[in-house]
Amino acid sequence: MAFKPNYNFQRAERDRAKKAAKEAKLEERRQRRAAEAGGGDAETGAEAAAEAAASGQEQPQKEGVRE
Repeated sequence: MAFKPNYNFQRAERDRAKKAAKEAKLEERRQRRAAEAGGGDAETGAEAAAEAAASGQEQPQKEGVRE
């Protein structure tokens, strides 16, 4: 065996990745719903940030979200 497996660490890493993917999917759904409710087309966060930067506005940060 090349290395001693650390199953708890590997499982924790898989769970973190799964949770991050789930959160990203939920955030995308929230953005789509907000865009639909506003009557506009669904925009990605990158597009909205680019437009805000071009117009000189600052994008608000959500608490507890790391990028």
